[in-house]
Amino acid sequence: MPSPTTQTSKDVLNNNFEVDYVIDYRFATTGKVEAEAKFIKLIKALHQVGLSTEVRNSDNCAVLIFVKVASDNHLKAEVYRSRVQDWLYGVRATAPEKELDNHLKQEPITDAERLRLVYMLITKPAEEGGAGITPKTGDWHGIESIFALHDHAFNKTWIKDLTSKTFLDAKDLTEIRNRFGEKIAFYFSFLQSYFMALTFPAIFGFSAWILLGSYSPIYAIVNAFWCIGFTEYWKKQETDLAVQWGVRGVSKIQRENPHFKHESLITDPITGENIKIYSPFKRLARQLLQIPFALATGIILGTLIATCFGIEIFITEVYNGPFKAYLAFLPTVILTVLMPTLSALLTDFASKLTDLENYETTDAREAAMVRKVFVLNFITSYMPIFLTAFVYIPFAQILVPHLDIFQLTVRPFAEDTKQMTTPKAGFKINPNRLKKQVIYFTVTAQVVGFALEVIAPYFKRQVFQKVKSVKANQAARRGGSAAPVTVDHPEESDFLTRVRTESELGIYDVSSDLREMVIQFGYLSLFSVVWPLTACSFLINNWIELRGDALKIAIETQRPVPWRADSIGPWIDALSFLTWLGSLTSAALVYLFSGEDGGPAGNPETIKGWGLLLAMFFSEHIYLLVRLGVKTALSKIDSPGLQKERSERFLVRKQYIEAAKGYDAAEAAAASGNGQGGKISRSTLEDEARNSTLTGHGTPAKRFWGRQRGQDDTISMGRQYISKAAPNETKKEK
Repeated sequence: MPSPTTQTSKDVLNNNFEVDYVIDYRFATTGKVEAEAKFIKLIKALHQVGLSTEVRNSDNCAVLIFVKVASDNHLKAEVYRSRVQDWLYGVRATAPEKELDNHLKQEPITDAERLRLVYMLITKPAEEGGAGITPKTGDWHGIESIFALHDHAFNKTWIKDLTSKTFLDAKDLTEIRNRFGEKIAFYFSFLQSYFMALTFPAIFGFSAWILLGSYSPIYAIVNAFWCIGFTEYWKKQETDLAVQWGVRGVSKIQRENPHFKHESLITDPITGENIKIYSPFKRLARQLLQIPFALATGIILGTLIATCFGIEIFITEVYNGPFKAYLAFLPTVILTVLMPTLSALLTDFASKLTDLENYETTDAREAAMVRKVFVLNFITSYMPIFLTAFVYIPFAQILVPHLDIFQLTVRPFAEDTKQMTTPKAGFKINPNRLKKQVIYFTVTAQVVGFALEVIAPYFKRQVFQKVKSVKANQAARRGGSAAPVTVDHPEESDFLTRVRTESELGIYDVSSDLREMVIQFGYLSLFSVVWPLTACSFLINNWIELRGDALKIAIETQRPVPWRADSIGPWIDALSFLTWLGSLTSAALVYLFSGEDGGPAGNPETIKGWGLLLAMFFSEHIYLLVRLGVKTALSKIDSPGLQKERSERFLVRKQYIEAAKGYDAAEAAAASGNGQGGKISRSTLEDEARNSTLTGHGTPAKRFWGRQRGQDDTISMGRQYISKAAPNETKKEK
C-alpha cells in the first residue's frame, strides 16, 4: 500500500490548482452597491499583504475568491519570520539559518505550516501585517467561511491506511501533524494512547465481571489506580510530543482575539511595542459570573432531569394502567425535545458570557469556554446516574410513595385511581435499574452518538443536494433559473464543482471530539464499578471512533485550519477532576452496594452516614498519595535535559528581542535565498506571479491563475458576478 507521505506538497497544490484558501463571499441580503464596495475592499486587502486572487461565480448570490501567496519569496519570508519568532519565544532551540534555501532543505515547509501562515496573512490584524479579515464580523459579515481545499488523493489513501491497521505509529501521527496541524494531531495521539491504555482495564474488567461481579472493592481500587496512571502518563506524553514536534511552549505565542476590546494602550519599555490593556479587575468581576451561571445551569438542567426521572419512576414502578409500555417512553420524549434546546440556549449564553469576559487571546477564550461547556456536559451526562445511585436506590422506599404528584401525566389513560397509587403492601425497587442505566450510557448512547456524529450528516447532505436539484429542475421547467448561471470553463468545471460542494460542508471542531472522549473517560472513572465491562465497550467504540473522526475530517467537514498546540489544553484538567471524583463515587458505590447478591436493596436504614463519609475520606487520601507517587515516579524517567533546555531557552529569549529580526531582514533573507535583491512589494509580487504564469502556461493551474491578471481584473470580474446576482436594494433600503 502506498504511503500518504509519497505525495509532495507541490503535487497537492497542482491537484488544487495551486489554491491555498477559498473565501466564500455571500451577498443575498446585501444591496448591489454595498456588495460591490465590500468585495472591492476585500480584494484590495488581500493584495495589500501579498496574496493573489481569482474569483469565480457560485450558487445563491455568492462568489468564490481563490487565494494563494503571490510569490515563493513572500511565503519564504513568512516562514522565516515565524521560525525566528519561535526561536525568540523559546519554542525552537536554535535560530533558523540566514541562508534560507539551505535551512528549508534541512527543514522543509509542511502543508500545515504553509496553510497556517497563509491563513494568518488573511485574518490577523493589519497592524501585525495581515489583511484583518474575520468571517461574519463587522465589514466582513458577508464572508461565510475561509477554508482550504481537501487533498482528496491523500484523504483516500489516509482513510484506507487507517482502516487496515489496529494501532497508529509515530509516523502516522507525524503525518497527521504535517497535514492538519498539531492541535488535531494531539487529539489523535490522545485517542490512540487512550485506546491502547484501555486494553488493561478491558481485560481486567472482563475478568472481574466473571469472577468478582459488580461493586467489587478490588475492581474499584485497580480501576482508580489505572485512571490515575493514565492521566499522569498522558501529561508526560503530551510534553514529549510537544518537544518532538517542535511546539514546546508554543502556547506563549498566542493569537489575538479579534473581538477583544481594550481600554487603553501603553508602550512596552523594552520592545517599544504598543500593548492593549484591559482592567484585570473588571475581567475578574465578570469571571465571577461563572458561579451563578453554574448554579443556574445546575438548577435548570437538574430540575428537568429530576422531573423526567420522577415521571419515569412513577410510570414504571407505580402506574399499572393501560399503555404503560408506551408511556414509559414519555420522559425520553420530553428530554429529547427539551434538552437539546435548553443545552443550545445555555451554550449560547455561555459563549456570550465568555465574550463579556473579554480575553486578549483566542486560547484564553477557548479555555474559558471549555470550562463552561464541561459544566453543561457534566450535568447532562452524569446526573441521571447520580440520581439513580444516590437518591433512587438508597431512598426509594421513602420517596416513591410521594411520587403521586406525577399522576397528572397519566390521568388521561388510567381507568381508576388505584392504577395511579402506590400499593399499600409496599414498594420494591428495581435492583437492576442502575446497571441498566450505566449500560445504556456506555453502550447504546455511544452508538447513537457515533451515528449522529458521522452517519447522519452524510444523509443530511444527500437530502440537501437532492432538494437543491429538485428546485433547480422546477426553476428550469418554469423557464427561469433559481440564480444567474455562469458557464464554467471546461478545464475548471470539475474543480469548481468540487469547491462549491466543499463550501457547503460544516466546520470541524476538534474540541467537540475531545469533549466526547473526556466525558467517556468520566463514565469509566465514576461508574464502571457498577458494570466492569465498561472498558470493553469503550475499547471497541474507540477503535471505530478514531476512524470515524478521520472520515469526518476527510469527507464530512471543510479542511480544518492547521493550528498549532502544545497539549490538549484545559481538557487535561477535566481528566484530573474526573479521576479525583471517581475515587469518591467508586468508594461510595462500593460501600453502599457491595455484597448485594441480587442488586442494591434500597434500604435507607442500613446506611450509616459516618461509614459512608469515612469510606470516601480514606479513598480520597489514598488517591492523593497514589497520584503523588505516580507523578514522582514519572518525573524520574522524564526526558533528559528538559529542565536545562528550558533554562537555556529562557536565557536566549532574554538576550534577543523580536526587533533584532524584523520584516526587512526576513524579506532580504528570503530574496537572497533566490538570488534576487530588493524589497518585496505588492507590485513586485504581482509581476512575479504574472511572469510565472506566462512561463508556465502549459499546466491547468497556471492557466487558472492567468485568467485574471492582478487585483483590477479580479475586481472587474467579481463586480460582474455580483451585478448579475445581487438584489438591487436591500429590504432596509426599501
